[in-house]
Amino acid sequence: MDDLRELRKEIDTIDEEILRLLNQRAKLAKRAGEIKKDMGLEVHAPEREREIINRIIRLNRELYGEEFPTEAVVHIYREIISACLSLEKELKIAYLGPKATFTHQAALEYFGFSAHYVPVSTIGDVFKEVETGRVDYGVVPVENTTEGVVNYTLDMFLESDLKIVGEVVIPIKLNLLSTASSLEDIRTIYSHRHALAQCKEWLKKNLPTASLVETESTAKACELVMELEDAGAIASEVAAYTYHLNILAENIQDNPNNYTRFLVIGKRWMKPTGKDKTSLIFAIRDEAGALYKALESFYRHSVNLTKIVSRPSRKKVWDYVFFVDLEGHAEEENVKKALELLQERSQMVKVLGSYPKALLQEG
Repeated sequence: MDDLRELRKEIDTIDEEILRLLNQRAKLAKRAGEIKKDMGLEVHAPEREREIINRIIRLNRELYGEEFPTEAVVHIYREIISACLSLEKELKIAYLGPKATFTHQAALEYFGFSAHYVPVSTIGDVFKEVETGRVDYGVVPVENTTEGVVNYTLDMFLESDLKIVGEVVIPIKLNLLSTASSLEDIRTIYSHRHALAQCKEWLKKNLPTASLVETESTAKACELVMELEDAGAIASEVAAYTYHLNILAENIQDNPNNYTRFLVIGKRWMKPTGKDKTSLIFAIRDEAGALYKALESFYRHSVNLTKIVSRPSRKKVWDYVFFVDLEGHAEEENVKKALELLQERSQMVKVLGSYPKALLQEG
C-alpha cells in the first residue's frame, strides 16, 4: 500500500504540472493570436497545426518508444490545439447533419470539440455556408471503401471555387439501435442507403423478414426510431448515446475494413507540408488517344495517382470530366511540370487543392 500511495502522489504531481503547462500554453497561444491580428495575418494556420502534431508524433516514437499510444497523443493534441485556438478565434464549421452522423464525427476528429459546429441538410448547403462566409470551413463525405465515391460531392466541385484544405479518414463501425430490447421485436430498419448496403449480409442472416427503409442520414434514422417500438436504426455508437437508444448488435458491417474519407473545404490555398495530396478535375478533347495523352503527363514526371473517377460534365450528352487524386503538392517541381503538360493536352484543368494527407494515414 505504501508503494501505491507513493505512485499516486507522483501521478498527482504530474497532473498538476500538466495543468500548469496547459494554462501556460493557452496564454502563449492567446498572445500569438493578438500578434497575428496586429500583423493582419490569418489567426487559423492549419499548416502550423499539422507541423506541431507531426513533430509530437515523431518525438513520441523516437524519444519514448510510444509508451503512450501515438493515436491517443494525436487526439489529445487535437483538443489542446482546438481549445487554444478558441481563445484566439472561434472557428465555425458546417457539416452534413444532423448531429451524431459520421460527418459530424469526422468534423470533430479534424477540428476538436472547441470549434462551433453548424449542421446543415445537404452537401450543397455545406458548400453554400462556406462560400457565403457564414462559416470558416465545411466537412463533406467523398468516398467509402465499400460503396465508392459520393458523386454529389464531386459534382459540387464542378461549379464551386472552394478549395480542399484537408481530409479525414475514419473507420465506419455500424450498430443496430432501437428503443426495443431484443432483435425479435424488430420489424423495420431505417438508415442511409450506404449503411444499409454495408450491412446487407448481416441483415439477410439475422433479420431476413425486416423491411428496409432508406433515410437521408443515419442520424435521421435514429430520430424516427425514437418514436417507434418495433424498429431499428443502423448508426454509430455515438448516435446511440445522443438519441438514447439501445445497442442491439455491434459492428454489423459486412466488411471489417470499412472506412469513409471526408474532405475539409475552405477558401484558402494550403502551403506544402511535405506529406501532401493534390486533387483536380480535367476534361479531355474529343479525339483518339486523348485520355492516354492526358494520363501520360503524370507518368512522364513520376507522379503517382491514387484515384481517378469519371463523371458526366453536365454540359452535353456523353461528355465526361475526370477527378484525380495524386501524391504531392502542386508547388512541388515534378507535380508542377505534370500539371503544366496536362494543361497543354487537356481541354480544361482545375486544381481543387493541395492539402496534408489524413493523420495516421500518411504512411
